[in-house]
Order: sequence, then structure tokens, then C-alpha cells
Amino acid sequence: MVTLRVMTRSPSPADSLLARASVPRYTSYPPANHFTPEVGPDRHARWIASVDPDRPVSIYLHIPFCRRLCHFCACRTQGTRTDAPLDAYVKRLVTEIRRVAALLRHPQPASAVHFGGGTPTILPPHLLRAIDAALRSSFDVLPDAEVSVEVDPMELDERRLDALASIGLTRASIGVQDFADAVQSAIGRPQSFEATRAAAEGLRARGARSLNVDLIYGLPHQDAASLRATLAHVDELVPDRVAIYGYAHVPQMARRQRLIPQDALPGPAERLALFELARRLLLWAGYVPAGIDHFARPGDTLALAAQAGRLRRNFQGYTTDDARVLLGFGASAISRFPQGHVQNAPASGAWAARIDEGRLASVRGYALSSEDRCRGEIIDRLMCDFAADVGGIAAAHGMTLAAFHATLERILERFGPEVAVEAGHLRLTASDGRFARLVCAEFDTFLAQKEAAYSRAI
Repeated sequence: MVTLRVMTRSPSPADSLLARASVPRYTSYPPANHFTPEVGPDRHARWIASVDPDRPVSIYLHIPFCRRLCHFCACRTQGTRTDAPLDAYVKRLVTEIRRVAALLRHPQPASAVHFGGGTPTILPPHLLRAIDAALRSSFDVLPDAEVSVEVDPMELDERRLDALASIGLTRASIGVQDFADAVQSAIGRPQSFEATRAAAEGLRARGARSLNVDLIYGLPHQDAASLRATLAHVDELVPDRVAIYGYAHVPQMARRQRLIPQDALPGPAERLALFELARRLLLWAGYVPAGIDHFARPGDTLALAAQAGRLRRNFQGYTTDDARVLLGFGASAISRFPQGHVQNAPASGAWAARIDEGRLASVRGYALSSEDRCRGEIIDRLMCDFAADVGGIAAAHGMTLAAFHATLERILERFGPEVAVEAGHLRLTASDGRFARLVCAEFDTFLAQKEAAYSRAI
């Protein structure tokens, strides 16, 4: 990793707003905290039955279990020391897969399968293979389908590596966060570089064509020196992609975050500096930016998609997946349809009860209007391209540019030289897209409707 001194850009008047603002991550529109019980199992079943049988879908499988509960995590997870809960969970997951598949007109082609968590690699080999068998007997998993798995190197052995190879693994995302001992101790996630390197080598040896490393900035005790050292270790792993997310400290929503010493967290200005440091070091190492927080090697499909304007955003973040339908399985999993979004019962016990009752596990969602789709597409393009043809998108959804005149005027007033508007085209002037989420929030009609704790914009 290059060790040149980082030269930061001069701050703009809008930087103070950027450092303190909290807004949604915009992995969906509206964000999931605006889903309601008005969309439940009946509507979910109709939306499944309406899926175009000739268009491939994506599949997401949520595994909410972990051996260790990291203090920084705000996801729906639960700890377990034994495999008994895993056996029961997978048995119901297989039932859910078959139940949803039965509502489709014939074995639906699937172009992508993603195991998320929690810790998917907590599953022993026979359970990984049981899920794969259920998927392949219920769906037409295409020969070139991307099969991706989120990996904790501390929950990965030779048998699990072999099992991942047997289910057709093509891409793995390795959780790192930070390699500094002080940071790992504060977030409850000890993980050596040696174990991480062994995981990367084992995954590549089993056929993984693409490796992603996940990092977090804004963690307790993290500073420029520790982040620089972490990035130097990451460079040794030679990942194809690197994602660096801002830590969202929301102890009022995630109780385990109360274990994190708040006085050890970097302040707003320090967070900005950490992100800038990581971004510049990754660029110097030869990575190409893809969206606001992903970086990829120039030949990687994510980099190519970003350069061609084909980058997409879904509930897992940035992706090259262009499937219109995402089918989510497991507790808290979210499905996406052209008609709207549906979420399963978040608590694993409530999800299990619905599966045992012979029902779909969905408990809330949101049916999109034409205006919602319009605003959602504008937000997607801003998040992916840092630009949006507001007029063209509006026209495609039966709206007019005039409907967004006040919004564009407000954006120009708030962000000044950080944005440009010409003939209905909105563009962020900075290449790093640091204001993307803030600008997206200006198109979000849900933002003021309900109090919610969102992550910082940077």
C-alpha cells in the first residue's frame, strides 16, 4: 500500500452539514422503517405469483446466527454456542424456499444467490448443502449464476471451504472492519491478519473468482495510523473489491452498541478525514470507485458497471445484479418486486412460527406508487452515478420536471457549488459523491414523516 502523505481538499461551506447530518443509506425507497402491515402475506403471495416466468430473479438467504456478537453491529443477529438452533432454522428455511417456489408458475430462473447474515459460515457443511439442494430443486439456478457468501474468517475451516466450493461459490465477502488490536477489542471482534489471509487463500483455492473485503471507518480508537496499517494489510490480500462503510452509532436501537465507549469514537471532522484517507489510499493502490463506498479493481465487473452507468443498489448495497425481483428468505429478509417491498418477521421466533403455521413469513412492506418509483429511480441514479436526468426519469413515470422544480431550487440553495443543474439534469460536482445521500434526502418525501435514527452521511 502506498504510504504517501494524504493531501485533503479544501473544505466547502456544505462540509459542516455533511459531517453532522444523519440520513438513510438508501438501499431501498422508501427505507424499511417506513414499511407497514398493510403489505402482508396475501399481497406477498399475489406478487410472487405475478413474477415473469422468463426473467431471472435474485435470491437472498438470511442466516441470523453468530458465535460472537460484535458490539458495532446493528443487524438482526443472535448468538449460539451449539448447532441445534442452526438445524431447526435451516429446516424451516428449506420449507420457506419450497413454499415460495410453489407459488411460481414453473421453476423460476435465478441469476444470483446471496448468503447474508449474521454469519453464514457458521453453518456446518451438511446445512450449507441442504440449503443449496433445496434451491436447486425449487429454482432453475443458472449455470453462470453468481453465488456469494459473507464470510467470517474465524468461522471457516477446511470442511466449510469444501462445502462452499460444492455449492458453486463464485464470490466471497470477507468481514474485516479493522485490524488494530485496540479497535478489535473495543468492538468485540478479535481477528488476526493471519486467519484472514488463510481464509482468502482457501476461498481462492476453492474457485472463488472474486473476493471482497469489508471495512468500517469511524470505529472507537480508530485513527489515521491504524486505518493506514489496516489498508496496508488489505493490500496484501489483493481483494478484487473493497467496501468501506461508515459506522452508525445507534445504541438506542442496537443495545449491544452500548458496550462501545462513546468517548473513543472519532468526531465528525475525524470521520471525514478517515474516509478521505481510505479513499485516496485505495485510489493510489489502483482501485476504481464504484458508488459512495465501494472500490474495485479496473477489470472487476463492479468497476465496469460503474463506468458504464449500469451500477445498481439493493438491500445488500452496490451490485451488478439487474434482476427486477429479489426473493428474500429467512428472518427479517426483504423481498423486492416491481409492485413494492416485503419484509419477513424480523425476530427468528416470529418468523419460525409463521413457517410452522403454513404461511408466508411476511409481516410488513410497502406498495409503490408511480411517484414512489420515480423518486426511487432518481435516488438510485444519484447513489450510483452521482447524477440523474430528473426530467427524463419524471417523464418515464408520468410526471413532469415541474413537479421537482422546488426540490432542485432547494438543492442548489443548500449545496451551492457541490451540485450543478442544467436542463433537468442534476449532477454532483465532486467525483467522490460525498454529498450523494444528502442530496437524495431532498427527494425523500418520507424523511420528515417519522423520527428515526439514521447513520451519518459520511
